[in-house]
Amino acid sequence: MCRVALISTSLDYYYKSLIFREREREREREIVCESESERDMASVDEEKYVLEDDALLQNDSSGPYTGDGSVNIKGNPVLKNRTGKWKACPFILGGGGCERLAFYGISSNLVTYLESKLHEGNVSAARNVTTWQGTCYFIPLIGGFLADAYWGRYRTMAVFLAVYLIGLCTLTLCASIPALQPAACVDSVCPSATAAQYAVFFIGLYLVALGTGGIKPCIWPFGADQFDDTDPREKGKKGSFFNWFYFSNNIGAFLSSSLVVLVQEDIGWGIGYGIPALVMAIGIVIFFLGTPFYRLQRPGGSPLKRICQVFVASFHKRNLEIPEDSSLLYETQDISSTIKGSRKLEHSDELKCLDKAAVVSDAEIKSENFSNSWRLCTVTQVEELKILVRMFPIWASGIIFSAVYAQMSSLFVEQGKMMDRTVGSFTVPAASLSSFDLISVIIWVPIYDRIIVPIARKFTGNERGFSELQRMGIGLFISILCMSAAAVVEIERLQIAKEMGLVDEDIAVPLSIFWQVPQYVLLGAAEVFTFIGQHEFFYEQAPDAMRSLCSALSLLTNSLGNYLSSLILTIVTYITTEGGSVGWIPDNLNEGHLDYFFWLLAGLSLLNLLVYIVFARKYKQKKAS
Repeated sequence: MCRVALISTSLDYYYKSLIFREREREREREIVCESESERDMASVDEEKYVLEDDALLQNDSSGPYTGDGSVNIKGNPVLKNRTGKWKACPFILGGGGCERLAFYGISSNLVTYLESKLHEGNVSAARNVTTWQGTCYFIPLIGGFLADAYWGRYRTMAVFLAVYLIGLCTLTLCASIPALQPAACVDSVCPSATAAQYAVFFIGLYLVALGTGGIKPCIWPFGADQFDDTDPREKGKKGSFFNWFYFSNNIGAFLSSSLVVLVQEDIGWGIGYGIPALVMAIGIVIFFLGTPFYRLQRPGGSPLKRICQVFVASFHKRNLEIPEDSSLLYETQDISSTIKGSRKLEHSDELKCLDKAAVVSDAEIKSENFSNSWRLCTVTQVEELKILVRMFPIWASGIIFSAVYAQMSSLFVEQGKMMDRTVGSFTVPAASLSSFDLISVIIWVPIYDRIIVPIARKFTGNERGFSELQRMGIGLFISILCMSAAAVVEIERLQIAKEMGLVDEDIAVPLSIFWQVPQYVLLGAAEVFTFIGQHEFFYEQAPDAMRSLCSALSLLTNSLGNYLSSLILTIVTYITTEGGSVGWIPDNLNEGHLDYFFWLLAGLSLLNLLVYIVFARKYKQKKAS
């Protein structure tokens, strides 16, 4: 009886589908051609729309136009041989490098500014730095949404670049005008900053966060957009773009961490903050100079609206049966998806409860109304949501890694300040050691692209050497080694402090700061594997019309990692200072046990890697038709 019922149900859905499809064909045949006068009245925008759709459907890689629907700044289809590729990328790489120089010019030594100019304590300064950095990676959700839904990536970056520059100018004024700073310390007495001084500084600081947050989710997808997915020759170059994009960014960051930090500490904070503002202005000019060569992807409408529609439609049809044959689920009969700028996605067998959103009901067949997306969604729309759900465990694994990465600009600096920083008559700024992280990235990127990938390709058969998931996993493992190295250095530093009777003295221990180099180098290697792997993964696996938003979700792990670091720091400080104890991380690190904190992060990273491996093995790749 069950088999009879099953067969009957399948036949019923098949019959409904035939009726549904036949009625669609009849409706198409009933469309009457417009009269000649109506054609003359058609708007120029409609003509452009048709041309853009033709370009989207073009599959001939030898054609004069791109086949991925790209348009120029005026909204017209673009010619392959005059736009995109490495004609456009130098402007994107140059603008991105300047943006990174400006960002790291602020972030690398921010903890020192908060302590020396605003007179904050170690814990307060570290917490403010990680909270601000977390915000820098949370705001990309706004930028990514605006880019995908309304403005497109180019226009979104244009708006947020202006906000960014205003924030940098505000910080420069704060560092240059004495009235915007608290009075200098007298002996050991340091007056606190006033509420107004705090307000102006943090307004500028968070305008920078808003600016960088709007740019980040757009700039590397915008660069990848310059390579046509429908042209195998161009698509093969896209993987290298991610590597060299990260490389150019770190060149800018290296110049900032090595030179700008020195200017800030040895010459003055006004000039030290003015340089990032000037470089950012130059970067904006470079970016806009490339406008004639750019390929733009049209925004596909609100991704959040489409996600909500799937939830609403599936809930509304919760009592309907899902057909065994997935071809009976609703999908447009056109070659392209109903979502502007997106390919169709093939049906997957996971999360079948969401498939109910694509079940065609009897009422819809009778009324011949299939246009209400809050009641009936296409398979592609449902699959967009499924992809986001599948990505979630991989996405979450980046949070612990980002918590490790956050230590470079906070506790690594605090540790370095309590070590011997003298080289002859020169004093090395503790924050400048982050340049070794950048040097590591600059060295590792070409090694990975030119040496590791060809070797790995022979064993894995993967054109990119390692898959995105394998690459990220290697980076997570290296992060464990990084925190272990930091803990070992701290153990040695504390041992020397104990032997020399410096435990109660808030002074540097005679252990060279260059013992920190291995932990910075390991962190740089971990970046090359994890962060670039994330960039590739969230671009390639994201639905076509959600690439900016998914890039923002990738960056959100940095935000949550910084917030997690702040949370762990707060909890550890609360627990370890109970009963009057100085705790693990007191103002005088010679009295504490910063090594315990580093070992804690190493343990969490190991646990994170094990969980990541489980979900990475189960992950199913996106399939676009």
